[in-house]
Amino acid sequence: MVTSSGVAAWRPPVPGIVEAYHAHLVEHAYPMHAHDSWTLLLVDDGTVRYDLHRHEHGALRSLVTLLPPHVPHNGTPVTPQGLRKRVLYLDPGQFGEDLVGLAVDAPTIDDPLLLRRIRQLHDSLLLPGDTLEAESRLTLVTERLRRHLGERTRTAEPIDHAKPAVRLRELLDEHLVEGITLRRAANLLHTHPAHLVRAFSGEFGTPPHQYLTGRRVDLARRLLLDGMAPRFAATAAGFYDQSHLGRHFKRVIGTSPVRFARSGE
Repeated sequence: MVTSSGVAAWRPPVPGIVEAYHAHLVEHAYPMHAHDSWTLLLVDDGTVRYDLHRHEHGALRSLVTLLPPHVPHNGTPVTPQGLRKRVLYLDPGQFGEDLVGLAVDAPTIDDPLLLRRIRQLHDSLLLPGDTLEAESRLTLVTERLRRHLGERTRTAEPIDHAKPAVRLRELLDEHLVEGITLRRAANLLHTHPAHLVRAFSGEFGTPPHQYLTGRRVDLARRLLLDGMAPRFAATAAGFYDQSHLGRHFKRVIGTSPVRFARSGE
């Protein structure tokens, strides 16, 4: 992650996201420019005025803004406190070229559920080791964006929801430590990633990333009880590092890995 002057930018290890960008801007105004990716914008504080294809628009805290690739736009904060924003630059392949015109005509989206899902996606990108969670959340976000853009293409929904859910659970168990991406799992199971997430959540009452984290916590506790040091148990159970294990371990078990290990002495 690169940070400077109220700006943070990095490349998340999540297929489909080219860059994540968080910024606090007070006086800076963006000149007309264009990206080769889709720009998914959230405004956390303030308001920004921008021009897109010769029309003036405004980005507010309650709205989602989606700007298409290769279409010039600018941006100017219009409130005294400036602008706090979070942006995801999405791979051009996330949406078809036929949707560019629709996004130009209606770049702002009023959808509280979509807004909440994008905020959750940003939160999942801030901490290393939660790639499956971020990938799952991105899948649901892009699916809902396509609905707003009026995309008519539909992927056939599996008739038997239990079958793909059980197969995904098996894949997660088989790749417990090294993990598996949602995209690869969907390819192996010949279904759409969004359908796979919904089928799994509907069948087991929890999303795939939460199931995987719980299984890893379960493995870590066995390793800790066997006498393995927390820093080694973390990576052996598939976590990024000890702090990554500690965060999820305490949420699931109610205590830290160190205290849990000492309880068995």
